[in-house]
Amino acid sequence: MKHLWHSHHPFRIFWFSALLTVLLGGAVFGHLGTSGLWVFAILVLLEVTFSFDNAIINSRVLASLSPLWQKIFLTVGIFIAVFVVRFVLPIVIVMVASGHDFSTVVDLALHKPAEYGHILHAASPMIDAFGGAFLIMIGLSYFMDYNKRVHWMRHVEPWLAKAGRFENLKVCVMLAVAAVLYFTVERQYESVVLISSILGILLHIGLELFGSFFHDDTAQSLKAKTGWAAFASLMYLEVLDASFSFDGVIGAFAITSSIVLIVAGLGAGAIWVRSLTVYLLRTGALGKYKYLENGAHWAIMALGVMMIAKLFHVELPEWATGGLGLVFISLAVGSSILEARAINLQAATTNTVYHAEQRLKREVKKIVKRVE
Repeated sequence: MKHLWHSHHPFRIFWFSALLTVLLGGAVFGHLGTSGLWVFAILVLLEVTFSFDNAIINSRVLASLSPLWQKIFLTVGIFIAVFVVRFVLPIVIVMVASGHDFSTVVDLALHKPAEYGHILHAASPMIDAFGGAFLIMIGLSYFMDYNKRVHWMRHVEPWLAKAGRFENLKVCVMLAVAAVLYFTVERQYESVVLISSILGILLHIGLELFGSFFHDDTAQSLKAKTGWAAFASLMYLEVLDASFSFDGVIGAFAITSSIVLIVAGLGAGAIWVRSLTVYLLRTGALGKYKYLENGAHWAIMALGVMMIAKLFHVELPEWATGGLGLVFISLAVGSSILEARAINLQAATTNTVYHAEQRLKREVKKIVKRVE
């Protein structure tokens, strides 16, 4: 039994998520019956599918943090992800969109969920512009890196890496996108979309600057991040999680109007994503699969583009949105496995040929000695 509690064992990593899901599922079943439990299960699956690529990015950032800050992310961060991001943040958005005060919006959420969901859906242009700009900035920052050497899509990624020589090019690209959106979206949303997209760009830049300000570029930078640098990374992860959750919360209202059921389902899914993050971190999956991180960032960019496309009423169902991310990640993992096998096969072949040559040389030497 002791091996089950080893830090790398799946049971040790996922037991809390499983227990919490069972407890929440039991509570939902007790109050809402089988239909409520079925909706709860769909919401959990929706959140995990939608945020799978988020877990990959989380594990990369967490790997650079000290153990203390990793624990903070997995404890305080869970509270932020479940309560703040998936309950309080939508309430704040509804407050801004409707002009109501906090208590009125909470009352709407608990007692008039249909009206609450309608207001939240009406605020989707602001959410989509902000989240889309922020997610695309994440992707561009990763690919437009002149020092990046691992390229999965070899017809695209090397060119993006070369473009990284111009440090402000990604910002110029996104500002151009914001300007295009301003002139092409419906007239009533022009100002909201422009301001929201610029805020998404500025927030990403601000988090990068905040983290780099406290980052040590000397040999000491090999140490895990602590202090303000770790705090900046933590805030980056929470904003990333919020960007992913916006679409999930809005899409959840298409499944049920119960805010309690939505928070329970998406909250349980968010905790599964945190556990998946820990699993990827402790098992070193990013090192095992060469192109996994590339695939995750393509998935993030695709989600950002889809959020922008919603401004023009081009909407995909939630399962398709989450499924597209899984397709990118699956293809990246498949490419990593195939390349690793090809390298191993080539190494094995080279080794076999080398030993065959050595045996042949020894046999030739024996024959030469006999002839002499």
